[in-house]
Amino acid sequence: MQEKQKNVPVNKAPIGIFDSGLGGLTVMSAITKLMPKENIIYFGDTAHVPYGSKSKKVVTNFALGISKFLVKNNVKFIVVACNTASAFSLDTLKKVIKVPIIGVITAGSVMAAISTKNDKVAVIGTEGTIKSNAYTKEIKKYNKKIQCFSQACPLFVPLVEEGWLDNKVTEQVIKIYLSNIISKKADTVILGCTHYPLLKNTIQKVVGKNINIIDSATAVAYEVNNLLKEKNLTNNKGKGSYSFYVSDSPEKFQKLGSKFFSKKIINVKKVEI
Repeated sequence: MQEKQKNVPVNKAPIGIFDSGLGGLTVMSAITKLMPKENIIYFGDTAHVPYGSKSKKVVTNFALGISKFLVKNNVKFIVVACNTASAFSLDTLKKVIKVPIIGVITAGSVMAAISTKNDKVAVIGTEGTIKSNAYTKEIKKYNKKIQCFSQACPLFVPLVEEGWLDNKVTEQVIKIYLSNIISKKADTVILGCTHYPLLKNTIQKVVGKNINIIDSATAVAYEVNNLLKEKNLTNNKGKGSYSFYVSDSPEKFQKLGSKFFSKKIINVKKVEI
């Protein structure tokens, strides 16, 4: 485990990002593009992926352990780049963790509420995220008139983790999962899992070009940027450095991570949480 750095100006301290596996790298990629000078520590809980089929208590325990690890590594801000963990554990984390922390659900919900033209929004995600009803609650806060439809897609994460992004099997699985949503005539679909942007092109092919697909990674990046500015935590000097930690299979993470992240991933370290 990396030792907590001492006498480091708080604005130069890293942003901590975590996910159940590789998916949160889509959020990290968006953040690095918007804020290239920020240092980042990423943790992928590859030993326990996926989170979507696990209980709220189990996911919250994982999230607490990872967040404490990030705090010990001197992060100034934490992004829970996992929809299930955001839905299940964010409230608990905010009470326990002593640095600013945000999830990925609010930003995507607001973007969808603004984007929809017929007030029909669909959410696809893991079983945990869908059962939590977190996106519907957030969307209704913005506009109570919006109808929300949801669909759990538990096979999407393993398909992405295996790199099966655009073959016939993946397309058929997407068709089966989204047939009900298509019939509801929603004009906006939220990708309620950070793995799903890797399937965006295939999903768009299935639902048609007239459906607006919301990938919340960019929205989250802007939210992080704004909050860092508000709290005077922005790093304006130098070039950002990146550290990667996982709970299992660092070689696989490093190999597949380039599909999610915009830069080459090196020196992935396995740690016990």
